[in-house]
Amino acid sequence: MSRIFTRYGREISIAVKEGGPNPDSNSRLRAIIQNAKHDNMPKENVERAIKKASEKDTADYKEVTFEGYGMHGVAVYVICATDNHVRSVANIRSYFNKYNGNLATNGSVSFMFDKKCVFVFKDDGQDVEELELELIDFGAEEVFRNEDGIQVYGDFSSFGELQKKIEAMGFEIQKADSDYIPTDLKHLTEEQQADVDKLIERIEDDDDVVRVYTNMA
Repeated sequence: MSRIFTRYGREISIAVKEGGPNPDSNSRLRAIIQNAKHDNMPKENVERAIKKASEKDTADYKEVTFEGYGMHGVAVYVICATDNHVRSVANIRSYFNKYNGNLATNGSVSFMFDKKCVFVFKDDGQDVEELELELIDFGAEEVFRNEDGIQVYGDFSSFGELQKKIEAMGFEIQKADSDYIPTDLKHLTEEQQADVDKLIERIEDDDDVVRVYTNMA
């Protein structure tokens, strides 16, 4: 949990530097706070991270992405929050090399993913079809229910509009995030999947890494 909280702290730092410390006017920060709450990050930790990010001498974290290929031609897209780009590049490259993959240039695999926004809120028996009709004008592409609650997907460019509309409808958003959906899935055998999983697990263990996406089915 401490690692998860550390990563949220870095994401909060980036959001505050970009849009200020007020979540009412900073939709990215508001979404991170919602996600942190969903993952049981204490309120005082969140407030402390916001305060720290507002100080001038705080480490300047940046969001950077890395793209490459794992074994068996699987596309890998990595998102980091780092205060040392050189360190992150060296680390991510070493992981790819160790597990017989290769770090590629930006744009090499990102075209294989569609960036979406996703919102999750409590399932109180809402009519999903009616919700979809009401949200479609605000950028919703898909609305469905699962074990996590009601989920709404849309193009990432609609993040702010969808967030405001869902909140205006009286729903308390439990999770607001981005997701990268592969447009062409790579089907592997169980043994091949295990090869790729070793790389993914090693990348995810890095403190700078926030998310890892692949096109592995």
